[in-house]
Amino acid sequence: MNILMLHPHDIYSVSEPWTVRITYIASEFVKRGHRVRLVYHLLDPSIGLEEAAKRQEFPFETIPSYRWQFALFAKMRFIKDLARWADVIHFQKCFPHVSIPSIWAGYRLNKPVHYDWDDWEYGIYSYAPMNRLVGKSIDIFEKVLPKIVDTVSVASDELWKKCRELGVPDHKIFEAHVGADIERFHPGIDGSEIRRMHNIDGTIVLYLGQLHGAQYAELFLHAARVLLDRGVDTTFMVVGTGERFGELFQLAESLRVAHKIVFTGAVEHRLIPKYIAAADVAVACFEDTEQTRCKSPLKVVEYLAMGKAIVATKMGEVVKMLNGGECGILVEPGNVEELANGIQ
Repeated sequence: MNILMLHPHDIYSVSEPWTVRITYIASEFVKRGHRVRLVYHLLDPSIGLEEAAKRQEFPFETIPSYRWQFALFAKMRFIKDLARWADVIHFQKCFPHVSIPSIWAGYRLNKPVHYDWDDWEYGIYSYAPMNRLVGKSIDIFEKVLPKIVDTVSVASDELWKKCRELGVPDHKIFEAHVGADIERFHPGIDGSEIRRMHNIDGTIVLYLGQLHGAQYAELFLHAARVLLDRGVDTTFMVVGTGERFGELFQLAESLRVAHKIVFTGAVEHRLIPKYIAAADVAVACFEDTEQTRCKSPLKVVEYLAMGKAIVATKMGEVVKMLNGGECGILVEPGNVEELANGIQ
């Protein structure tokens, strides 16, 4: 089968690590004998398309494009032409520069269209909305798309419920929770390179993730303060970047824990297994909100695949991932003392 896949973000950028979902799915399609072409959208618009197209690092063809909304009609023609080759069109996320061309191509060419709904984008945007009109458009797209595509996959039970509330019949909804690549994430990975890189000899407590509001990374920093006050001598590592990177760094300074915390910034996904391997305890803390309950956090299953001691928030998909607490310590959302106790 020929599968045309579209993603609104840049699969080659370390600043957009969530794109690993679609590259993993595409790679699995190839393993099963299907042919895949994946259209992605450059984060840096100064890169020429011809130059970007030379970068081919996956077992399928990757096709770069620009995100400019004013070029939507040209993109619709471009995707329709590409879709002539395809048996099915697959797009991830609701953003119009992938959803509209996908729906249009499917309609004009009579091709089935699949929507992979992996996150509640309106909930994410609403955390720090910059433009009310943009937020409204995201909300509309997320409510309309599941009803007009042929099939939809969801990453969490909460997104399944949203589909049902929109009137999507069960036979069109498919569960697609995250999973770890056990060829890349396993207990045999050596983390000594990371320890040497950051000059760390002792215990490491790791927080891995995108640094935005829904991740609740500040709770990790407050737990670090509690543990240091208890005399626990350890290094805390925050791996990742995001819009709140500067704010969280300032919080670490104000809590007087910055000297014990390593902020790595953006890290290539290929290095993530080594960072997890270097850690003694891996943490996944979240707020308990509608938005976070829609998540299927990849880091938790990667922690599990690496055989790490895990401390995580008792929330949403995390509870199932840790089998109700049998595979890790679950703590109440927002409880700094519980998080610190779990780590200790």
